[in-house]
Amino acid sequence: ANFNTTRLLNDSSVFELASVSKQFTAMGILLLVQKRKIQLSDTLRKFFPQLPYYHITIKNLLTHTSGLPDYMDEMAPKWNHKKIAFNKDVIQFLATEKPAIHVQPGTIWEYSNTAYTLLASIIEKVSGQTFKDYMYQNIFIPLGMVHSRVYNTRRSLKEVIPNYAYGFVYSDSLKKYVLPDSVPKFDEVYYLDGVQGDGIINSTTGDLFKWEEALKNHLLLSKALQTEMLSPQVLIDTILKKYYGYGVFIGKDEYGKYITHRGSWPGYGTILLHYIKNDITIIVLCNNVVNGAKPENIFSKGLADIIFDKPAVSSGIHKEIKINPLLLNRYVGKYQADHPFELIQKNGKLYQHINGEPDIELKPESNTTFFYPGSDKQIEFKITPWGEVEKIFLVTNGKKTEIKKE
Repeated sequence: ANFNTTRLLNDSSVFELASVSKQFTAMGILLLVQKRKIQLSDTLRKFFPQLPYYHITIKNLLTHTSGLPDYMDEMAPKWNHKKIAFNKDVIQFLATEKPAIHVQPGTIWEYSNTAYTLLASIIEKVSGQTFKDYMYQNIFIPLGMVHSRVYNTRRSLKEVIPNYAYGFVYSDSLKKYVLPDSVPKFDEVYYLDGVQGDGIINSTTGDLFKWEEALKNHLLLSKALQTEMLSPQVLIDTILKKYYGYGVFIGKDEYGKYITHRGSWPGYGTILLHYIKNDITIIVLCNNVVNGAKPENIFSKGLADIIFDKPAVSSGIHKEIKINPLLLNRYVGKYQADHPFELIQKNGKLYQHINGEPDIELKPESNTTFFYPGSDKQIEFKITPWGEVEKIFLVTNGKKTEIKKE
């Protein structure tokens, strides 16, 4: 729970949920719809006429079809990183800077943290309560989620909550886990710490299971409105047939139809996943991240394999060895997996390079196999007797997939 003090996690440890929070914000809005205080067709400018965005409805905000630019990207180069921003600051920034929408509202799905930040502010404006109090009184207390809360005062008020799982990132230079607050490239954890709605709900595995049961049994919403929240509202991926409802992703994999959301923030990785037909809920909350790895994905996939009686395969515990740096030359080049990437050599080490992202060092565990630190993921090379690369495989979540070299 805290790498500095070595305090251990337990079943009531409180984690930052990151974007798993969005379904709670969606529920807060739908409760106002149910009470006839707002309608899904109400426009953004009804609540914030100072914003220069027209014809964006609450439904557009819920389904990521608003076309609004992401406030994180817009504020990063212009906001004072020594000052903590809150929702009112985001709204003022949008009203003043007027960043253009990316697409016309309702035309295409594009994930938008801005949309859910504005939804939280609409909740405050309509209810007359703070977002924190509204969620506490209307969701957490009725469902018995006693360990859950809105927590956007850690930096601004130095508020400490009990049994908190601090999110840590791994420092290659220090060779240890550190708080992201001490790493300049993660300074958004400070200056965006006050913003709520798109993240900042904090909860536990036990409370999230109560939440999942409430959704399944429509304990807060009418059956019709709850069904609408968890039904496909907009198509995301035409090939994989993935959809978005209100605050949740909807899709199908080898184990059946599911409803899910993942969350990511420096130091945290979270996933809440429900397989509908078999009524299986998988919850993974992680508070340590190494080089952008997604351990929550590995654990959730492994748990699903076990639950559905499929052997869960791990590529094992990885141990770095020393190899001759001259061997790395044969691995350098451009490759194509789910996305294009390049393997480069720097100072006798092999790195994965993707434009716009930090390079990730690949650690050798043999002359032909390299692993990603902090991840159950490897690249394996098959070498001919005369020392040329014949085939390349990506091993992740226990599956080996051949990748192509360009």
